[in-house]
Amino acid sequence: MTKLQAGTVQTLKVERQAPFGYFLSNGKEDVLLHNNELSEDFDASQPQTVFLYQDHQGRLSATMTIPTIKIGSYDWAEVVAVKPKLGVFVSIGISKDILISMDDLPDIIDLWPVKGDQLYCSLKTDKKGRLFGALATENVMHEIAEQAAEDDFNKNIAGRVYRLIKEGSFIITEEGFLGFIHKSERREEPRLGQKIEGRIIEVKEDGSVNVSLLGRSHETMDTDAEKIYVYLEGRNGSMPYSDKSHPDDIKARFNMSKAAFKRALGRLMKEGKVYQKEGWTYIKE
Repeated sequence: MTKLQAGTVQTLKVERQAPFGYFLSNGKEDVLLHNNELSEDFDASQPQTVFLYQDHQGRLSATMTIPTIKIGSYDWAEVVAVKPKLGVFVSIGISKDILISMDDLPDIIDLWPVKGDQLYCSLKTDKKGRLFGALATENVMHEIAEQAAEDDFNKNIAGRVYRLIKEGSFIITEEGFLGFIHKSERREEPRLGQKIEGRIIEVKEDGSVNVSLLGRSHETMDTDAEKIYVYLEGRNGSMPYSDKSHPDDIKARFNMSKAAFKRALGRLMKEGKVYQKEGWTYIKE
């Protein structure tokens, strides 16, 4: 006989009624179905299909609300709380939120999901039988992915970050495309579970895509030019940066590539707002 396990769906016989609910049984173990967890079509004379979980006191309990997220079954779950010394809690549609342990989250807490972010996950139990959320693996994401076509190149997309590595971020788009954002194609690193918007800059042979979070040149020039000009104003009209500056110095100061810096600086010069001299840039009076 199968042992009752949190995170699974079971069909159990109603064994007896109690003031606060009904005890269900598989013939060997009992579990409480609280009155608050009954559905409108509950019939004590019939076996009940329920989802098993641990209540707030850690006791195995049953609910007639069957979530899409179960052990071995994945879906999107919304982050409802962040606890720095524990992890993040997600809602799977039942009365008890589920913890995704800090051990399964990025080492840098600023890259943890925040309330409202979404994670594609399943459930798992530890050696003590406690129920936790389990983030989808790369293999699971490939199972649900759709292939991009060549004509998807340069399209705007939106998606969720599902994995972080040193070189960049993996996402799945709303269309189901698996994508990768190299660290050079973003201004800042997105969080796990964060919704991002970008554009497809390459469609690969396997149908996955490379994505950039940087705007097209004509879209970003105004923003970049403004950032440079505001910086100049804050330094009384001069700065020790020009189109000859080292790319690392430009990245560190303005968080933009040298190519983007040169385009924006060129625009400011063309508009007669700034000029360069001996490696410095000045606001034109």
